Amino acid sequence: MALDRTLEVLTVCGVGMGSSLMLKMTAEDALRALGVDARVECTDVSTARGMRPDVVIGQEMHTSELPDLAPVVITISDFLDTGALETALRDQLTEQGWLA
Repeated sequence: MALDRTLEVLTVCGVGMGSSLMLKMTAEDALRALGVDARVECTDVSTARGMRPDVVIGQEMHTSELPDLAPVVITISDFLDTGALETALRDQLTEQGWLA
């Protein structure tokens, strides 16, 4: 079953401005390459706790604080590695049944 709506994605960092913004651009590129309709928003960990996204992407120091926030939580090590993020997204979105 493919997702029949826009995927809600959060990129998170400590303050919600610097690294999460870079990661937002990388995530948008990776999702576009996968053909996934997504709305990507960057935010800080504290604000993220009050949100209900489909996917959370961030460094381990931040995703470890949000393990159950979304059905898909992806930990990255390189903010600019579109290929690695695309692979992780493909795997996780397929596992959820949101990507064929």
